[in-house]
Amino acid sequence: MINNACATQAILSILLNMNHPDAQLGETLSSFKDFSKQFDPALKGLSISNSDPIKTVHNSFARQQMFEFDNSMKDDDKDSFHFVAYLPINGRLYELDGLKEGPVDLGACTHDQWLKSVQPIIQRRMQKYSTEEVHFNLMALVSDRKLAFEKQLADLTAQKAAGAQVDLLLQETRMKLSAEEEKQRGYKVENVRRRHNYLPFVVELLKILAKKGDLVGLTDKAKTLTKQRATADKARKEKDKVMDVE
Repeated sequence: MINNACATQAILSILLNMNHPDAQLGETLSSFKDFSKQFDPALKGLSISNSDPIKTVHNSFARQQMFEFDNSMKDDDKDSFHFVAYLPINGRLYELDGLKEGPVDLGACTHDQWLKSVQPIIQRRMQKYSTEEVHFNLMALVSDRKLAFEKQLADLTAQKAAGAQVDLLLQETRMKLSAEEEKQRGYKVENVRRRHNYLPFVVELLKILAKKGDLVGLTDKAKTLTKQRATADKARKEKDKVMDVE
């Protein structure tokens, strides 16, 4: 029901269907889940599109654009990207795809072994494309590693207080916790940069290059590189077609 929101829908499909002690949905998603759990798939899609908090978070990651493009101009060569989710639910493995009318039952599985069950399914999906195709991202929704290290640190601290010799483990856990905290600080910086609007900077840079007389030359160079890449990509696709026929 929403264009260009498959990644958001894939994350929601996992969050709203999983049962894990570390998964705390919070008030917004908990209320949304209770409100929409009896709806059919189409109505659930409409509910997502009408949820202001979900829209606000989703749109905060939207790519900044300097111009409005005419969507009626179709580009057959333009790459399209899509995200789906895989999840074990009540002893069954499901594929949750926002473009389909409902969940796809992929067969029985256990909660402990479901990753082994989904592995060949994902591999077959990837094998449908060219061996040179690299446009795949396989991501997992996992527990916060910082929380796991904090729990481990608390357990080791309690063991040490009881007289156990765990000094080395305590030191290693503190180092892992510190590294995870540093990584999460990096994530925050990346998100700030991802959401920042760099277009005013780009416009000023273009003005400076134009004043210096470098803009035309750089633009021509960029056009040449773009044509070369397009030609190489077209040749690769033609080669793949020939190999498929053979």
